[in-house]
Amino acid sequence: MSAEIFAVVNQFKLEIENASPSTKDEVEQFRIRFVGSKNVLKPLFGEIRNVENERKKEYGQLVNAVKGAAEAKFQLLKDAVESAVEEASSQDMDLSAPPEPMSLGAHHPVSITMNQIIDVFARIGFVVAEDREIEDDWHNFTAMNTPEDHPARDMQDTFYLKNSIQMLLRTHTSSVQSRVMTRQTPPIRIIAPGRVYRNETISARSHCQFHQVEGLYVDENVSFADMKQTLLYFAQEVYGADTKIRLRPSYFPFTEPSAEMDVWLGVETEKARKLTKGTGWLEVLGCGMVDPNVLDNCGIDSKKYTGFAFGIGIERSAMQKYDIGDIRLLFENDVRFLKQFTSAI
Repeated sequence: MSAEIFAVVNQFKLEIENASPSTKDEVEQFRIRFVGSKNVLKPLFGEIRNVENERKKEYGQLVNAVKGAAEAKFQLLKDAVESAVEEASSQDMDLSAPPEPMSLGAHHPVSITMNQIIDVFARIGFVVAEDREIEDDWHNFTAMNTPEDHPARDMQDTFYLKNSIQMLLRTHTSSVQSRVMTRQTPPIRIIAPGRVYRNETISARSHCQFHQVEGLYVDENVSFADMKQTLLYFAQEVYGADTKIRLRPSYFPFTEPSAEMDVWLGVETEKARKLTKGTGWLEVLGCGMVDPNVLDNCGIDSKKYTGFAFGIGIERSAMQKYDIGDIRLLFENDVRFLKQFTSAI
C-alpha cells in the first residue's frame, strides 16, 4: 500500500516537472490542477495515515516538496506568459504615432481669488492658519465677544449640530483667530482662509456656504494707522497702484472701532458704474481694532497688546473680478462654467 502511495506522489512530481503550458488558459488549467483550492495534491496529505511509521517522515517531506515545486512552477509559467503578452503588445505599438491630447483642468475661481489674496498678505509677513470647520460655541462666539445674550448673534443664522447647542458649523474664520490667540503669545500675524456656513436662503446673491480670508495682527503698539496702511497696500496690489481707499464707521462685536473699507473704482466704465451702483466706491472688506475683551478672553494682556483684524469675502471678490452674476455658479461644479478659468492663473 505504501509503495502505491509513493508511486502516485512521484507521478504527480514528474507531471509537474514536465508541464510546459504556453498560453494563459493552459497556465490557468495548471493552476487549478496543482495549486488551486481543490488541487489534486491536497488528498495526498491525508494518505500519510496509510504509510508505515518508519516512512511517514519521508512521505511528508516528499509531498511538501511536490507542493512547493507546483507553486514555483506555476509562478514561473505565469511570469513567462505575462512577459510574452507584454512583448507582443509593445511590438504592436506604433511609437511614431502622435499622443492623445491631454485636457487641462482649471482652478476654481474661488481658489484663484483666495490664493491671490493669500499671496499679497504673505509678502508682508502674514502666515496662513487653518483649523476645524465644526467648531464649539466658545471659540466661534463667546471668545469673540459675543456671549449668549449678545444681540450680535442675531446677525448670523447658525447651523448647530443635531442634539447639540455647543457644537456648530463655524459662521466665520474668526474662530481660527481665537484658537491661535489661546495657544500662541504675541506677536501674532496670521491670515485664516476657509469655508464658513450660515443658514441663509440660497439665491443669486447669497448662499449657505461661502469662503473668507480673515487677518489678525496682534503686538505691542499696533495702531489704527498700521491697519489702514496694511489694507491700502492690499488694495493697491489687487486693484492697481493708484487705488484709493476709504474707511466708513461700522460695527462688529469683536472689533472696536470697526470700519468697512471701500476702494475707488470710479464711474468711467459701465462695469465700474454697475459694481458701485453709480457711486464709484466698492465695499471690499470689514475691519477694525481687536476689542480688548477678545484679547482678554483668549488670555492676552489687553493693557500690553493691541491688534487689528479684517475679513474679506472671497465669493464677492471672485464675482467682481470675473463678472459673475450668480453666486450659485460657484458651487454647482458645471464643467462648462469652470472651463472658462483654465487660463485664469
